[in-house]
Amino acid sequence: MIDRPLHRAERALDLLRAAQRAAWPAFDLLIRLWLAQTFWVSGIVKLHDWEQALFLARTEYPVSWLDPVIAAVLGATVELIGPPLLALGLVTRAGALALLALALVTYSVYLPLDQHLFQAVLLAWYVAMGAGPLSLDRRLARGLPGSALPFAQAGARLLAGVTRIAGPPVLLLLRVWIAGVFFRSGLTKIADFDTTILLFQSEYAVPLLPPELAALLSTAFELTCPVLLVAGLGTRLAALPLIGMTLVIDATYQHHIDHLYWLMLLGLIVLCGPGMLSLDHAFAAIVRRRFPRLAGIAPAPSQDAPRVVVVGGGFGGLAAVRGLARTDCRVTLIDRRNHHLFQPLLYQVATAGLSPADIATPIRSLLRDQPNARVLLGDVTGVDTATRAVLLADGRRVPYDHLVLATGARHGYFGREEWEPLAPGLKSVEDGTEIRRRLLLAFEEAENATDPGERRALLSFVIVGGGPTGVELAGAIAELARHGLAGEFRAIDPAEAQILLVQSGPRVLPTFPEPLSASASASLEALGVRVMTGSRVEAVDAAGVVVSGRRIAARTVFWAAGVMASPAARWLGASPDGAGRVKVGPDLSVTGVPGVYAIGDTAASNGWDGQPVPGLAPAAKQGGAYVAAVIAARIAGRPAPGPFRYRHAGSLATIGRKAAVADFGRVRLTGAAAWWLWGAVHVLFLSGMRNRVGVAVEWFWAYLTLRQGTRLITGPVEHPAVSEPAPPPVLETAS
Repeated sequence: MIDRPLHRAERALDLLRAAQRAAWPAFDLLIRLWLAQTFWVSGIVKLHDWEQALFLARTEYPVSWLDPVIAAVLGATVELIGPPLLALGLVTRAGALALLALALVTYSVYLPLDQHLFQAVLLAWYVAMGAGPLSLDRRLARGLPGSALPFAQAGARLLAGVTRIAGPPVLLLLRVWIAGVFFRSGLTKIADFDTTILLFQSEYAVPLLPPELAALLSTAFELTCPVLLVAGLGTRLAALPLIGMTLVIDATYQHHIDHLYWLMLLGLIVLCGPGMLSLDHAFAAIVRRRFPRLAGIAPAPSQDAPRVVVVGGGFGGLAAVRGLARTDCRVTLIDRRNHHLFQPLLYQVATAGLSPADIATPIRSLLRDQPNARVLLGDVTGVDTATRAVLLADGRRVPYDHLVLATGARHGYFGREEWEPLAPGLKSVEDGTEIRRRLLLAFEEAENATDPGERRALLSFVIVGGGPTGVELAGAIAELARHGLAGEFRAIDPAEAQILLVQSGPRVLPTFPEPLSASASASLEALGVRVMTGSRVEAVDAAGVVVSGRRIAARTVFWAAGVMASPAARWLGASPDGAGRVKVGPDLSVTGVPGVYAIGDTAASNGWDGQPVPGLAPAAKQGGAYVAAVIAARIAGRPAPGPFRYRHAGSLATIGRKAAVADFGRVRLTGAAAWWLWGAVHVLFLSGMRNRVGVAVEWFWAYLTLRQGTRLITGPVEHPAVSEPAPPPVLETAS
């Protein structure tokens, strides 16, 4: 009986923690940037008019214990060096300490403004606590102490000691100071409550609230919330009304810079909590001992806990594993590769824009902090549904109580599998590096070719399939040929390369609205890509392709036309749909096979308002999270959630370096706006901060310099043999 309320409380606390994790890095960065720009502007002004700065140091705010010139030089130096360190989060405490000293000197010697006091309090926070997650200090914290740098380990211990010793008192003093200011304001209001009501009637009336009620609420909050802040009891909740009051005052009565600083200080309390010297901390310690799940602690599973096996480490598989982090079960993730691949950016690897390491992350590192999760490297060959065991190629058997199949999809050649060696698809890191090898090798061989027909064939690239992968691949190849390789060859001009996008349907991007498809087609044509709609590939060989009866001589062909689900249906003895996907019920369980679920490209689900769920990463993630909730409910004996419903967030596709299309239902974007949105979304959804920062920097550099940095040819340096020189490419499509 007690498990259900505990589960609800756990869900609510998980949501609060997720909101905190999402908000804190950005909030911390914004505070650091605000403080940095404030001091930086002052330093630039002094540097611009140094004579005036010296005059002020001698006359307006002389420091009695320093020579005016030295004081001016020190002040300007701190204001020019400290802010960049604070903004980057590099040696943050040292930079904040120097700026803190400057702020205190300014407050005590020159102008005792509240603004300077606020700055000093915020800087004291950073001296004691250091920078947040979006900082270089945090990135370096793991490897720096064990490095060969002098005093690195001692310095790390010193900083940890500063946080441990100085952090709680700083937080306590911050709470007491804030409480004192608001409490005095409340006492002033209640001492002459009639005047307070008059002020709310005339000076700062609150919309939608009677003056009497507004005055009463304001006074009550200013008298009760400070008491809770000092005690550290319900601290985060106590800070929220004070934030609301500050926003109302700033919006309705008096707009002042001090209100921004109050919001910063109160926001720190809401997002970071009251610290160790508080009742909240004492109560949290009790909760951690008695209810570890409510404290966000994922306990190690018991030996007799149910066994959940997840096959596939893609978007869906990882979502399922993570969704079971707080469930008393033993989770085993099996994948034939040791990394999770961000497949939407794989075409960037294929076109030399990114390195494979930029978009792939070791699965073990992603699940490092989940005690109930185990990762196995292995190739699944079957499922024994009778004994409930997953069969691996090396003979191992992995028993399960619940099985989640998230095996993804492979290339589909519509029954012409012999084309695969000649027209590789794009589903894995190996596919990406192979396409990159063939792409770059074609330009190298064209440089060496002496026959004009052979050279034209080598510089002709055919992409089969006009979906998002084909469109993005064609645009990236065109950009590489026209910009990335410019000036690097002598016998050929890479910009003369012919890129042909073959689509059997009447338009590219058929799942997008027709206007967006037309915009994508126009953007491709502007890049020099020949879009061949209504054309079907009939043959592929080493010399080229046959498209709707016309021969096209092209030594390099890439496949983006179709996919086929993994052999999961065959493993289970279940009847697949036309694409080989496993048919599932409303809860994504496999029909007729107890304890087995299928998600993502493996499953044929009608959870999109009765329509088939698309094979997209968001769909796989939603399916994984849903199945985890179903399994967790069944393990805990709770009612399972309702049927799976896919919620479509939108579709994006990019074309080259400044064009894209975005479909969000009623909102549709094209051109540069869609391109920037596409880039931001893809960077944010990468796994790991290193990948996000690395990809952003790599893109920015390539965008400004028009140079791709990963143009490496790996593997055999040879093309499939052609018996005779290929004829010139025929670029016209059949009528």
